[in-house]
Amino acid sequence: MTVSGHIKNKVLLVDDEEDITEILGFNLKSEGFDVDIVHSAEEALTKDFKDYNLILLDIMMGGMSGYKLAEAIRDKGIRTPIIFLTAKDTENDLLTGFSVGGDDYISKPFSIKEVIARMKAVLKRSEKLSDNPKATDQLIFGDDFIVDFDLKEVFINKEKVALTKTEFEILSLLINEPNQIFSRERIINTLWSETPYITERTVDVHITRLRKKLGAFARFIANRQGYGYFFNYSD
Repeated sequence: MTVSGHIKNKVLLVDDEEDITEILGFNLKSEGFDVDIVHSAEEALTKDFKDYNLILLDIMMGGMSGYKLAEAIRDKGIRTPIIFLTAKDTENDLLTGFSVGGDDYISKPFSIKEVIARMKAVLKRSEKLSDNPKATDQLIFGDDFIVDFDLKEVFINKEKVALTKTEFEILSLLINEPNQIFSRERIINTLWSETPYITERTVDVHITRLRKKLGAFARFIANRQGYGYFFNYSD
């Protein structure tokens, strides 16, 4: 599903600044996006997030914050990509955005061209995972750990694990080349090649969250000190 094709990418824009939503919404529609606009997290919660290809989400809003909304979305098991729009631009703010399931983080003020470029990069990254010829069918470790590459889902003890798109992409990347060490730089270049401002610490944040969700199977994501991460499966 591409912007340039006949099928439009559907975007949910959540921001309480109406001047920003008016300008950004107009430009996104001019670029071929199908845009829905809401002005609060509470209003956004009335939407079916599965209907959207991408969510643009302001952080500082009256009432529920963008961080809390992102957590609520991820808690529902929905992995629609989220790009945060915010005036908060410290490294800790950026890492917080990624830790609650964000896929990218754009600081205000921003240019329309930058927003559109970053949106297309995130969408392209999501599509690339779907088109990965290696990522097919299922990978099953006993009856307890199943990775379904077609559905982009992970099951532990028959329960679905709510991974974000980025977490699943990292897991898929490591699984497809078991015992191959991936440096943080290589992970960034593979998954975020068209997204600026991604640091090695960002990779660590995603790995930490992924390991936490895998529970007893966190041991599969191994680290070689000073070199990087690899998928280490043994019976």
